[in-house]
Amino acid sequence: MSAAREQPDPRATLRGGLPDRYLTPDDIAEMFEVPKETVYQWRRKRVGPPGFRIGKYVRYDPDDVRTYVTQRKTADQAAA
Repeated sequence: MSAAREQPDPRATLRGGLPDRYLTPDDIAEMFEVPKETVYQWRRKRVGPPGFRIGKYVRYDPDDVRTYVTQRKTADQAAA
């Protein structure tokens, strides 16, 4: 009998390290506590973490999300 695999809380994984899988727009929305439509707007405006398409699906590489967060933190610290 196989046990159902529990999905970790995306916000907790952002604090403790990102999961070892490509992230979905839902994951990004939950991590940053924004509506999913905001994630899609970021993609259209090219202002959020970079995503890529796998067929008709948008995915985000955890390394790219980590780099995006680091850049944002560095930019905010420099502006302060």
